Amino acid sequence: MKFGPIPIETAEGAVLAHSTTAGERRFRKAHRLSAEDVALLRAAGISEVVAAVLAADDLGEDAAAQTIAESMTFRGIEARSAATGRVNLHAKAPGIFTVDAAIIDAINAIDPAITIATLAQHAPVEKGQMVATVKIIPFAVSSALVDAATKICAGGEIFAVNAYRPVRVGVIQTVLPGIKPSVLDKTLRVTEARLARTGGRLTAERRTPHEIAPVAEAAASLARDNDMVVIFGASAMSDFADVVPAAIERAGGTVIRAGMPVDPGNLLVLGMLGGKRVIGAPGCARSPKENGFDWVLDRLIAGLDVTANDIAGMGVGGLLMEIPTRPQPREPLPAKSQLKVGIVLLAAGRSSRMGGPNKLLALFDGKPLVRRTAERALGSKASGTIVVTGHQRERVRTALAGLDVSFADNPDFTEGLSTSLKAGIAYLPEGCAGVMIVLGDMPGIASDDLDRLIDTFRKAGGNSVVRASHDGKRGNPVLLPRSLFPAIAHLEGDTGARHLVEAEGLDVIDVEIGAAASVDVDTREALEGAGGVLQD
Repeated sequence: MKFGPIPIETAEGAVLAHSTTAGERRFRKAHRLSAEDVALLRAAGISEVVAAVLAADDLGEDAAAQTIAESMTFRGIEARSAATGRVNLHAKAPGIFTVDAAIIDAINAIDPAITIATLAQHAPVEKGQMVATVKIIPFAVSSALVDAATKICAGGEIFAVNAYRPVRVGVIQTVLPGIKPSVLDKTLRVTEARLARTGGRLTAERRTPHEIAPVAEAAASLARDNDMVVIFGASAMSDFADVVPAAIERAGGTVIRAGMPVDPGNLLVLGMLGGKRVIGAPGCARSPKENGFDWVLDRLIAGLDVTANDIAGMGVGGLLMEIPTRPQPREPLPAKSQLKVGIVLLAAGRSSRMGGPNKLLALFDGKPLVRRTAERALGSKASGTIVVTGHQRERVRTALAGLDVSFADNPDFTEGLSTSLKAGIAYLPEGCAGVMIVLGDMPGIASDDLDRLIDTFRKAGGNSVVRASHDGKRGNPVLLPRSLFPAIAHLEGDTGARHLVEAEGLDVIDVEIGAAASVDVDTREALEGAGGVLQD
């Protein structure tokens, strides 16, 4: 592949490196030029373009990424169709991600043109979450390099999502004088919540004195009828021959490991009894916050073996207690009614079809259209509104003066819609479960319309795409769940939410809101027909 400026006369078949405009025609980045395209560019006075010229043995970026992805062996994962040189791979079910780092490293060492990125080893994942991505950096790559990657992929399973299983768990809590029943009751609630997140079920509880014999008897009994036994000691393990490890051995089991290099979680005990796993829970497991107990429990529920060597290898990354920003997935999820939705209001466009004036500054009932739209966004149930500016950013900001909105400037607005989506979502607060993309040029949208979309999103649990419609036809706004945010970060060119919704394959719920969903004002005639007055 050759890359650089080339004369327009020899540009047929070349792939554009940058968006290019010829009169009213705009060619996107990565567009392959046809003879007709070349004629239009030449007529517009363009003498050369920066482009990539593919050699006979080159594969285009999409074909190369697709070929590599199709050569991989994986479980519990689905690969999406290639777009912009990228294939994203997503979990089919919640579980634990595992990856063969040697295969990934070998592919990434072939050539910088071919890259694969994945989640960390043993990362917990949700259904639909992206776990890996294959990305071709240039517009094309030699087929010999792609062949080298596919040969490495033939070496075995490259990664997997090990789905959680509906395990049955029996719990033992030992008791010493001074232990309040409320502490034991809370421990049960926290444990039930932990198991519910992974599809497990707490089936029985025994409360015994903090002594070896009664704990051993309870463990043997629970192991017969359950898939796993968890023991919460009233006193922390202070020696490898203390009550919990000694009780496992007294019951006829074996202790695999006592103690782990994860803090909090140091005092965990892992054993085997009658073919079932027994975990002596550290004291920190009484709290919903992430600790070493979670790491072992989740892997076992996902059907993965945990050995003494596995636990010994958890030290790097195992210092959890001093990292207050570390995610705590075991905390209860917010109620559906509390799921936060942010609004990204797109106001960066050039209104090119208007022939000059900025449609967002047109007056509707004496008020600039962009201010009218922002006020309706602020009047909805959304947690906040971010306005993306670009073209005539200062005039747009002036039109919004005094409103409680945040601004995200997009200096690359001429490169297409994707740049504004990325700029807006980058400003969203961490706690947002979803984002509603609101176009600035839809004068019929009301706060009640936005609330109907938000209510539907919350009712669906915050995992679906919710889209406004009119007479059964899709329209705007569109509400996207947080699981799509990583994919949005990879969009390029004039690609928007519609493309993303179709590519990611999530559930889509259409909400009928009437004509407001389809009325925008892209042309002077449409704007004036909707009651707007253009301003110079």
